[in-house]
Amino acid sequence: MPGQESPGDAPYVLTLSCPERPGIVHAVTSFLDGGGFDILEHQQVDDHVSGTLFLRTAFRPDGLRAHRDAVSAAELSSAFAPIGEQFGMTFQISDGSRARLLIMVSKFGHCLNDLIYRWRSGSLSADIVAVVSNHEDLRPMAETAGLPFIHIPVTPQTKAAAEHRLLDAVTDYQADLVVLARYMQVLSDDLCVALKGRAINIHHSFLPGFKGAKPYHQAYERGVKLVGATAHYVTADLDEGPIIEQEVIRVDHCLDPASMVAVGRDAEALALSRAVTWHVEHRVLLNKSRTVVFR
Repeated sequence: MPGQESPGDAPYVLTLSCPERPGIVHAVTSFLDGGGFDILEHQQVDDHVSGTLFLRTAFRPDGLRAHRDAVSAAELSSAFAPIGEQFGMTFQISDGSRARLLIMVSKFGHCLNDLIYRWRSGSLSADIVAVVSNHEDLRPMAETAGLPFIHIPVTPQTKAAAEHRLLDAVTDYQADLVVLARYMQVLSDDLCVALKGRAINIHHSFLPGFKGAKPYHQAYERGVKLVGATAHYVTADLDEGPIIEQEVIRVDHCLDPASMVAVGRDAEALALSRAVTWHVEHRVLLNKSRTVVFR
């Protein structure tokens, strides 16, 4: 696959959150040094409002350890667990395996096209494994890229069965992340719960000011000066999940409605690709209804 790495070539990543207190960073770095690991990247932030520390550390075995027995993320997690318990941590250790993406679309192809390009050029730290759509329009784009295209039509009468098929596809393709790349269907509460923390959506940032059909045309009529897009985690609250990334582009009176649509699509593609990249690189940590993003 494009840009594929073996877990042994890619770094491990430790992410955690816990109540603020002295000694946390020392405990983490001492654990890694004692295990013969080199720290490649370390970021942390203290949220003084909630009294919570958020941390991301990327590391890999040193030169000697790399040629000895490999260690799995599960083994590292087990060894780190006593430290996690001592500090009340919620933590995860990932082994650098490339995430598997299942992309959902309807009729607009700009976000899908952008993600396919980034994947095939090797700049996306993940692999696209399938495309699901409630329409047939983007089948040629997916199949030209060599991707399975799964058509799952949705009507009010078939919505439950369609969502069941979608979950089957997530399982069959072992998808780590579902990307709603302008998928124009509202997901049920049950499906949102099933995909909690592993589904990202993109929408124009005119919500809630310009709801319904043709939001960019509505924005044109109101003479907006900024066009934007928001990428967020999917929740049962429509378009109100924790925000990962937003892109804003300044516009003026020179743009007609069609030009404003084009600018908006650029903003959507940029915001979505960044959100997906940061998620699969384990750079996004949830902070209740907000996110911490270690760029």
